[in-house]
Amino acid sequence: MKITDIVCEKRTVSLKRPFKTAVRTVETIEVMDVRLQTEDGNEGLGSATATLQVTGDSLDGMIAAVEGPIKDALLYEDMNKRNDLLLKLEKSCINNSNAKAAVDIAIHDAFGKQCNLPVYRLLGGERDVLETDMTVSINDPATMQDEAVARVEEGFDVLKLKVGHEEKEDFQRLLKVKEAVGDNVRLRLDANQGWNGKQAVHFINRLEKEDINVEFIEQPVPAHDLKALKYVRDHVHLPIMADESVFSPSEVLRLVEMECVDYVNIKLMKAGGLRRAGQIADICESAGIPCMIGSMMESTVSGTAAVHLAMAHPNIKIYDLDAPLWMKDEGLKGGMSYEGREVTVTDLPGLGFY
Repeated sequence: MKITDIVCEKRTVSLKRPFKTAVRTVETIEVMDVRLQTEDGNEGLGSATATLQVTGDSLDGMIAAVEGPIKDALLYEDMNKRNDLLLKLEKSCINNSNAKAAVDIAIHDAFGKQCNLPVYRLLGGERDVLETDMTVSINDPATMQDEAVARVEEGFDVLKLKVGHEEKEDFQRLLKVKEAVGDNVRLRLDANQGWNGKQAVHFINRLEKEDINVEFIEQPVPAHDLKALKYVRDHVHLPIMADESVFSPSEVLRLVEMECVDYVNIKLMKAGGLRRAGQIADICESAGIPCMIGSMMESTVSGTAAVHLAMAHPNIKIYDLDAPLWMKDEGLKGGMSYEGREVTVTDLPGLGFY
């Protein structure tokens, strides 16, 4: 079964409320949907979101990559040779991880439909119910407190707080939220590269001294500064998670060699799709480093692909899969669904959209 066409479509999705981190504020997302068509009339669906501040990928750039070198590499190739196909996708151009992720997802969706299996089955998993955390955007302490209370009332018992600005304000943010939600709600902190090494250590040591219970600190320092990341891990007791420091299997190997982290956050947009995301999880498993599955502020299509991977890989143990809950109605049927903090997918073939 050969690929006969790869078509890109673009759309804009509005968020229910602004999403703010130490790096950016998002009110809408620009989505590229990819439809991969095969000679038997089958179609695979994938998507990617423009994330210039994180991966460097713009909407126009993603479309140019898919309609140019990626399409040239894959057109009329045999879908049955899935691993060869995914390797050709990876080698079609450098970088462009978002564009590659969209096509990788579409290939898995089409192959699942061809085999009449959901993607999690293709990847060796089974249908499950996962529990996601919910992110609280960075804001003034009172606003973050109100938002945290609202999310807990919706049924979430794990909150990921965005920090990474001035230490005094970050600490006030945390104290306000903790005061409102109490000890029954677990907290995670994500600095989004907002501190340097010494700032991170000072902040985390203060947390530990005052016995404020936090599960882990995500990406405390700039992505490129692995020495600072190791410095932080060596000088605190709280677990440290890498996010923006890990795009590829080779990068996670470097982190493992340097003993920089306790956890790794895997995102399909960074990795370039399900294949390389799985490789990252494999390397981490060999090194005894558990993984979290997360996402950018993304469409339900790519979010659903992340859920399928999480159901299939035994080393993905933490779930940060709340992005579609931030979206206004995308008009999609099938895929992932929520009941409070619980996330699952359909048992339909492929990603399960219809």
